[in-house]
Amino acid sequence: MKSVNPSDKALKQRFEEVISSIISEQAPDAVQRGIAIAYSGGLDSAVLLSLAASFCREKQIPIFAFHVHHGLSQNADEWLAHCQSTCEKIGVVFSSVKVHIDLNSPEGIEATARAERYRALGGLCAQFKTSLLLTAHHQDDQAETLLLQLLRGSGVSGLSGMDLFNYAPALLLNKDLLIARPLLGLSKEMLLDFATSYEISYVVDESNFDCRYARNALRQQVMPVLSKISLGYTTRLARSARHVQTAGRLLNELAQIDMAACLIDDALQIEKMRLLSIDRIENLMRYWFSTLGVRMPSTARLAEMRHQLFDARHDAKITIHHDKLGVHRYKDRIYASALPTGDELVAPKEFIWNGEAAIYFADFSGTMHFEEARYGVDKDWLMQQKLCLRGREGGERLKLAANRSTRDIKSHFQTLKIPFWQRQRLPFLYVNGKLLHAAKVGTHSELFQLDSENLINFRWQAD
Repeated sequence: MKSVNPSDKALKQRFEEVISSIISEQAPDAVQRGIAIAYSGGLDSAVLLSLAASFCREKQIPIFAFHVHHGLSQNADEWLAHCQSTCEKIGVVFSSVKVHIDLNSPEGIEATARAERYRALGGLCAQFKTSLLLTAHHQDDQAETLLLQLLRGSGVSGLSGMDLFNYAPALLLNKDLLIARPLLGLSKEMLLDFATSYEISYVVDESNFDCRYARNALRQQVMPVLSKISLGYTTRLARSARHVQTAGRLLNELAQIDMAACLIDDALQIEKMRLLSIDRIENLMRYWFSTLGVRMPSTARLAEMRHQLFDARHDAKITIHHDKLGVHRYKDRIYASALPTGDELVAPKEFIWNGEAAIYFADFSGTMHFEEARYGVDKDWLMQQKLCLRGREGGERLKLAANRSTRDIKSHFQTLKIPFWQRQRLPFLYVNGKLLHAAKVGTHSELFQLDSENLINFRWQAD
C-alpha cells in the first residue's frame, strides 16, 4: 500500500461519522442484522465496500455485498467474478443475482435496468434479513442528478436530488429496507485518491462512456467544461439540492396541515379545498398522491385533473385514471381507488366455514370477517352449509327486514350511498344458490336473527 495522506484518513473518519449517525438514529437494528453494500465492482462501490468492511470489522457488525448481473455487457461475467473474488479476500459475505432487462421496454434501457437492479437488491436484503442498504452515490452523482432534473423541468421533488437516506418501498419492493448514501458528501476525485492510496482494485464499465445516454453525456461532455468555468461547482450544486430539500419539507408540512383540514374518511372534501389557493390545492394533491405511493403527475396533468374535479357539476360522477389509481369525484368529495388488474369477472369461490374469524379471498381482493354478535345468522347452521362467494352479476335482490320490501341491489347501494366505483367490486355470499349476504349492504332477513346467542354477523373488508 502506498503512503496514506491526511485527506484519506479524513475521508475515512468522515465516512465512519456519517454511517454511525445513520445507524444510531435511523437503523439501530443494523448492528445485529447487518449492513448490505450494493457492489457493482466499479470505483465508487469498491471504495464503499472497503470503507464499510473496515468499519464493520471494528464494530463487529455483519456485512454483505450484493451484486446484480444485468447481462448487458460482454464483460458482465468477469465483473461478477471480480466482485466475488474481492469479497472472498476481505471476508465479506457475497451474493449475486442475474436479472433480465427488456431491451424494448418503453421506459428505456437505463430506467429498466435501474428498476430491475433495485428490485433485485431489495430481494437480496430480504433474503439475508438486513434492513440497511448502502449505495455509493457521491457528490458528483448528486450534481448530475440536479442538472438532469433541471433539463427535464422538474419540480421541487426532482430538484431535491438524492437524500442521505430514505425508504423506497415501490422501488425496492421492500417496505422495511432503509437505503443510505454515506458518500454523498464526497467528490469523485476524493474517492479516486482514496482508491489509489489503498490500492483498491475496481472494474470499468464501458457503457459509462456511451454518450447516447443523457447522464453519460453530462458526465463526459458538460461537467468537465463546468469544472473549468466554476471550480468546485459540484459542492455548490449539492448545497442547492439541500436548500430545495428544505423547501420540499416545508411544502410537505403545509400539505399535512391542509390534509388534516380537508381529509375525512379517506376522501378530500372539495368544499374545504376551495378555500385554498390554487398553489395550495395542487401542493395538497401532490402530497396526497405521494401518500398513495403512485407516480407524480406532470404540472399540466395535475392542472387538468384539478379542473376536471373542481369544475364539474355538484352531482357529477367523475373517474380519472392516473398511474395505478382511479381518482373519483363523488358527492363533493375526491376519492382514490386501485384500478382493477386483469379480468373483472372473478370465478365464484365455494367453501365451508369452519369457525374461522376471517377468511381472505385473494381473487376478490378482500377479507370476509365472521364476528360473534347479538344479531346475525345461526353459527351452527352456518357451519353446515356449503357457501359460495360471487361477484356482482346484475339483477340481485335482497330483503333486509321483515317489515321492508325486497329491493334490487342498485337501490340498496344508492340508499347507503356506496360510491359507484366500489359497487362492482363488492362480493355476494350465497348459500344453496340463494343470496345470503351482500357486502356493505346486509344479510337476508329470512335467516337474520336479533337479540339471540350463538349468532354470526358478516363484515367485508377490502384490501
